[in-house]
Amino acid sequence: MNQAVGVLIVDEPAGLGPVLRAFLEHEPSLHTLGEADLPLGGPGTGSVVALVFLPETASKSALARIAALKRHPNLRVLVAFQSLPAETLRSLLEAGADAVVAQSATPREISATIVRLAHAGDADTQAAGPAEAGDGLTPREAEILRFLSAGFSNKEVARRLSLSVRTVETHRLNLRRKTQTGRLKDLVCLARQLGLAPVVESETPRQGKSESGHHGHKAIIETMARH
Repeated sequence: MNQAVGVLIVDEPAGLGPVLRAFLEHEPSLHTLGEADLPLGGPGTGSVVALVFLPETASKSALARIAALKRHPNLRVLVAFQSLPAETLRSLLEAGADAVVAQSATPREISATIVRLAHAGDADTQAAGPAEAGDGLTPREAEILRFLSAGFSNKEVARRLSLSVRTVETHRLNLRRKTQTGRLKDLVCLARQLGLAPVVESETPRQGKSESGHHGHKAIIETMARH
């Protein structure tokens, strides 16, 4: 974990302040790359994270861009979002995004998320201890958070997402451990901080196979929770 993580900034918005780029360029644990440095995967190539800035909505071109980046070996994609409706979250996961982070996060928080994503499977990272409050939510946990914050029971969430009740219970325990709270008002606040779209009654149940026992996705959602 001593090797600096490469950072490729993609679709940088015109309004991006110079503070973030300066922070990323001068942070010792990171080094910025250009697209000319692609493809990756040669001898000695370390971890590389593409920081992709998403507009208000996930356009087809933005999703295709993410899918194209994922063809490069040793590269993970971190999407910086403005808001995160449920459909956008699903589209990003289908495109292959490894993680998401709020564009409103501080440069230090974004930098920390990049490093954690790059070393998500490292033994020294896993040995560093449990995640801090609100840190390290998987996309599935975020999706379940939407329903729990709306007052749905475990059984109702399972039916809506085509999961087993046991799987939902496991995710709920993980949410409680990571956010250090199980109170409804705190879950509602956390969902708002993430920009998760509220659940509406007209939202149709998900069709698909149960994911009981499947918890292997490495993506991270930086919640920026404050307690």
